Parts: sequence; C-alpha cells; structure tokens
Amino acid sequence: MSHEPHHGHNHGHTASERRMWIVLALTVGFLVVEVAGAIWTGSLALLSDAAHMFTDAMALAIAIVAIRLSRLPADRKRTFGYYRFEVLAAALNAALLFLVALYILYEAYERWIAPRPIESLGMLAVACAGLAVNLVGVRLLAADAERNLNVKGAYLEVWADALGSVGVMAGALIVYFTGYTRADPIVAVLLALWVLPRTWALFRQSVNVLLEGVPEGVDLAHIDERLRAVPGVREVHELHVWALGSGRTSLTAHLVLDEAQSDIPRVIGQANERLRLEFGITHTTLQAEIEHCDPRGQDCALDGSVQDMRAMHRH
Repeated sequence: MSHEPHHGHNHGHTASERRMWIVLALTVGFLVVEVAGAIWTGSLALLSDAAHMFTDAMALAIAIVAIRLSRLPADRKRTFGYYRFEVLAAALNAALLFLVALYILYEAYERWIAPRPIESLGMLAVACAGLAVNLVGVRLLAADAERNLNVKGAYLEVWADALGSVGVMAGALIVYFTGYTRADPIVAVLLALWVLPRTWALFRQSVNVLLEGVPEGVDLAHIDERLRAVPGVREVHELHVWALGSGRTSLTAHLVLDEAQSDIPRVIGQANERLRLEFGITHTTLQAEIEHCDPRGQDCALDGSVQDMRAMHRH
C-alpha cells in the first residue's frame, strides 16, 4: 500500500475555502439589501433573486463545512472519512432550489391574476448592484467548480443569480418604459424555469454518487477491456467503480490469470499503473485468481487459496 502526499491537496482546499468565505460574506451582505429592495419596490423578480441568493448562502456555508469535515481523519466507524458529506450537501442544495422555484411559480401566478404596482427605478438599481456582486462571486468560484461537486453547486447558483440579475434589470426597464407590471412576474417565472434543469442535473449527479453508481465520464466497458489487455490476464469479473466524493474514484476487480502466470505482483502492478495513467484511478483493490486447467483442456477451476492471499491495494 502506498500513500501519496497531500500537501498540495490541502493547500488547494485552504485556498478554495478562503475564496468561498469571501463569496459568502458578499452574498449574505447583498441578500439583506435585496430583500429590503424587494419589499420597498414590490418586485417579485427581486424576491425571486433574493431567494436564490439565500440558497447561494446556504450552498456556500455547507460547502465550507464540507471542506472542514473532509479534513477529519478516518476512524473505526467511518473508514472512508467524511468525504460523502459534500455530496449530501449538494443534494440538499438541489432540494432547496426546487422548493424555492415552486414558491416563485405560485407567487407569480397570484401576481398575474392581481398585478401590483412596481417601483421600477429602485428595482433596476438593486438588480445592477446584484449583478456586480454575483460576477465577483462567479470569478472567485470558477477555479474550483470543476474539481468539487459541492463548489460546483454553489457556482451554478451564483451564476444563475448573475443571469437572474440581468433578467430583473430587463423587467425593470420594461415596467419603467411601458408600465406593464406583469413583466415582473414573467421575469420571476423565467428565472425559476431557467434554474430547474441545472438543479435537476446537480441532484441527479449527487444521487448517483450516493447510490455508488459509475461516476460520470467513466466508461466501465473500456476499463474492462484495458484490464483484459494486461499481459497474463485472461478474464475480469466483479468489476466495480464508484466515487467517494468529488475526484475520489475507487475501483475493485478480480483478475483471472493464466495458470502459467506466476508473477502475480507484476501483473497487479501493471494493471494498477494502467488504471492510473489511462483513467486517473489510484484508489484500487485488485484480486488475482489463477485458473488451473486439466491437461486435456476440458476442466478448469479457480484456486481459492490464491484468491484469499493475492489481494493487493494501491492508494
């Protein structure tokens, strides 16, 4: 078993956490301003954007907690540590966004039936300030969004808010120049419908990890094919690939070797190296089985003692 140094990984987590703290402070600060602005102007679109801001703040707070918990060492009860917390947090964020979207749709229906007066210039000013805050948040989170599922959830929400602010600005201008106050609930509905598909994608990805499904972007058939191509490997079975969390893919497999193959450590080492170089998978458990065949080539049987003794791990 080998252990790779984690100094660079920990440094990356520290920098990521610092950026998220900055974005969280900006988000919470503007959330208060936007809620006050929604009450003052009577704008549902601003309230919709404020609701998204709230889920942004929740996402960022949970992401920070997830980073802190992921640093805790594994123990006898949680041998893989706390990596799954970030996935649970991402699923919770998606669920919150679904609830917010449903509320906005209901409120928009009420306002379509009974339009309310809108303070369009105040609505425009708040939306412009919100766009500036969101763009800063998008810039800070972009570097970590592709490496961490939980940060990706927060990044998508902040990005949705940035586009949402543009929509609110457009709605404010329509109300100001035409007096058509139904533009406000229309913008609110468009914001809710825009974020729902992205929320579903985040929720689906989180559930796939929790169900220990094959991670997105991993071709199980191709892995099977490449393991069979290792010299000395006759067959592959019990192949399982799953993710502990973002960027933490694990693999287990049984490799059936030719009877004449005696250098089992070499075969296992080559298989591990192939998994690392071609698929980026380093957390593996490969078990060798030798197939003994009748000299006449009619009957074959697996050596159970080799099954038990030849498990090798690479981290």
